[in-house]
Amino acid sequence: MNLRPVKRSLTLRGHRTSVSLEEAFWIAFRNIAHEKGRPINDLAAEIDEARGTDCGLASAIRLYVLDQYRQP
Repeated sequence: MNLRPVKRSLTLRGHRTSVSLEEAFWIAFRNIAHEKGRPINDLAAEIDEARGTDCGLASAIRLYVLDQYRQP
């Protein structure tokens, strides 16, 4: 598995943006979205709205994934 971040495009509320995450985080993020029955773009938009200005979107997604895997 590639350890370097991979840049992918997401559409958040009609606007395209690029996010760089390690492949393991992309896989986990897709799995979480699938388990929740939500499109990945909608989940990313929700994370984007909640993150505030102190955290970049890629970091916010990583923290979201980590939090989801920490839940019992």
